[in-house]
Amino acid sequence: MALQDHLNALKADFEGGKLPIKPSPEALDMMHRGTAELVASGQALHAKKAGDKAPEFTLNDPDGRPVSSLALLAKGPLIVSFYRGVWCPYCNLELRALQAALPEIEARGAGLVAISPQTTLNSRKSQRENKLAFPILSDEKSRVAASYGLRYSLPDYLIGVYKGFKADLPAFNDDPAWVLPMPARFVIGIDGTIAYAEVNSDYTQRPDPSELLPVIDRLHEQSHKRRERTA
Repeated sequence: MALQDHLNALKADFEGGKLPIKPSPEALDMMHRGTAELVASGQALHAKKAGDKAPEFTLNDPDGRPVSSLALLAKGPLIVSFYRGVWCPYCNLELRALQAALPEIEARGAGLVAISPQTTLNSRKSQRENKLAFPILSDEKSRVAASYGLRYSLPDYLIGVYKGFKADLPAFNDDPAWVLPMPARFVIGIDGTIAYAEVNSDYTQRPDPSELLPVIDRLHEQSHKRRERTA
């Protein structure tokens, strides 16, 4: 089953009151309104896109060790997935789908990291619960997300809804601001140029990891042709 099929099923169960957290009609209306307003804002259209230079970053992994994008790119193409946090079931489904695709990603010589505004403690929990073999990096105050054009502030009416779901973002992120990154996925070539970008204003919509594999193949093919021309 494709990732989006799982996401659609989760959304149907949540909105149908079949999960432990049962949203009221008013809460659902506010959540739909928040998504519609973010889509209408056009922010996703101004995020980093294919052909742009990827902002560099150095962020801590769940064990507090710094991870540099430059060091990762020295080894091969890099997939960067921005997600909201361990509290978001849609994000957890995406992380598991990326983990399932990891062998094919690594077989192509590419690396994979996920980036979230949550604390390293929550990233450690996310890695453990989702059985991930790739690192989750903690983006303090969503600064890297902002450099990619992904950070946005929750409207006041939505903050109350999130509190009702026990999604206390200031606690999860150790940041008083109620901000999140739009879910996004990038493939970055070894020269630091973004080869693929997918940014979703609607957090329930995410591309399948299988879309990444042809992009990595194309990067390797381009690199091979460049070597042939300079040989």
